[in-house]
Amino acid sequence: MSAIYRAGIVGAGQIGRAHAIGYQGVASVEVTAVTEPNERVRKEFQEKYGIPNGYADIREMLDRENLDFVSICTWHLLHEPHTLLAAEYLPKAILCEKPMTVGMASADRMIEACDARHVKLVIGHQRRYYHSWTKARELVATGAVGTPLMITGRNGEGLLNCGTHMIDAMRYILGDPATEWVMGAVERKTDRYERNVRIEDACLGLIRFEGGAQGLLQSDLTPDSWSVEDYQIRGTDGLIETNSRETRYVNGATQGWVTFDLPTEDPWILQAQDMVRWVEGGDGHRGDARQARHTVEILMAIYQSARDHEVVRIPLKEQGYPMDRMFEEGKIPVEEPGAYDIRVFLALEPDERQRYGELRGQGMRHRDIAEAMHLVK
Repeated sequence: MSAIYRAGIVGAGQIGRAHAIGYQGVASVEVTAVTEPNERVRKEFQEKYGIPNGYADIREMLDRENLDFVSICTWHLLHEPHTLLAAEYLPKAILCEKPMTVGMASADRMIEACDARHVKLVIGHQRRYYHSWTKARELVATGAVGTPLMITGRNGEGLLNCGTHMIDAMRYILGDPATEWVMGAVERKTDRYERNVRIEDACLGLIRFEGGAQGLLQSDLTPDSWSVEDYQIRGTDGLIETNSRETRYVNGATQGWVTFDLPTEDPWILQAQDMVRWVEGGDGHRGDARQARHTVEILMAIYQSARDHEVVRIPLKEQGYPMDRMFEEGKIPVEEPGAYDIRVFLALEPDERQRYGELRGQGMRHRDIAEAMHLVK
């Protein structure tokens, strides 16, 4: 089948590469253009993925290319302006990376701009296409462990980064319930950032979902949390455990664990396939921006709860970024001066990036690596 949809990628970094691979796995899509201000990175990207047209500026790409799909693979604070700009050119769909954005007002502006132009907006929560997560969702839905009571998860690298996937996973596995309230706590003693956004050193969150189930999340609270991605769902009649590879459950009738041997498919390809299906008239998309908005609201509510020291009822009233508000109010004073970004390695040259990865693999925290490599501001 010859390609009938033209895709353009904004940002030729790590996530841009994943989007390119995803599109290349769909016969009806051709990646015809990429925009990236770094000329060396842009040309290497074009050569690696066979992309004919490269631009230094997003507007120039949008002006010259008649794109059906636009992937926004830039850093968090650029998601909104790039999405709003792309929507003006009326592509069939925009695929914006996670987290959708920072703050509720920003998320609503993105949705409203795309709705007004009949542009479908997808957020890159591609892990919804893990077969293991989907099997866990099916087990919950069919009552394999009774009524769900608690889902727990832990990871690292910041709540806005990997935590976005963690919250999205909880909602997806439970069937995407609405949220009733959130309670959170954060610690921030270093001047920590993630992709130019101020973030916490560690975080804990408790979420009450409609129907009674609760979600308990830990972020950066254990030394190995940055490499962990697994969930446990406790119900009235059993337990489910799932990760990116497998799912198993036990209940009063199973006489032990039942483990599912699930196929492995590239979630980036499945995400792109589902986008094609959606624009061709199919029902919805797992990464619909309205689902991602729920995730943003929970993220912001965790921070707001820490800011106000109380339970936050949904809908969230705060429209901005509570972490910045807390900092401005002096509620999270820096005890270990020197700003650093836990994703600074993405902008390093290959040899420096390799060194950063080696030090991280030895268990060094980002703050110490940044200082050792003279990356602290």
